[in-house]
Amino acid sequence: MSSNPNLDDYMQKGMYGAKETKPEERRKFLGTLRERVVIALSQSQVIDSSLYKEIPDAMKKNTGAKLYLNGHLDYSYLSKYIKEANQAKMEYTIVTNKDADSEIGLLIAYDYAINKENIYVGEQKTNTAEEELLEENQKKGLFKTIGKWFS
Repeated sequence: MSSNPNLDDYMQKGMYGAKETKPEERRKFLGTLRERVVIALSQSQVIDSSLYKEIPDAMKKNTGAKLYLNGHLDYSYLSKYIKEANQAKMEYTIVTNKDADSEIGLLIAYDYAINKENIYVGEQKTNTAEEELLEENQKKGLFKTIGKWFS
């Protein structure tokens, strides 16, 4: 007696949920696929007190996309980006996966593939010339201190 494949599929779907393509990738990219992502921030970037200007810019340029926020982060960190999404009239979703926590804190993605090569925003650098000068002076100070020990 052979069982009906449609009935088996229905039973499997009921017990284990719908079959999903690329489940690992979907866990990492807050429920969507890498090929759909316009821009992404890590959790540490979202937690940063300053707003990454690339996100509001991307919201304005990609009006048909959607904002995905990592629900494992505190709402106080997400609120500045939610405010920007509301101003840009962009839909947003807070994604909380109890089984896995993604290192991605925020992303903007479409419902279809766009295959953008560089999606990650680099760490913000402020006053890089001043920071380099400070580091250089600290190194000189260290070498002077070591030199005094041996003289």
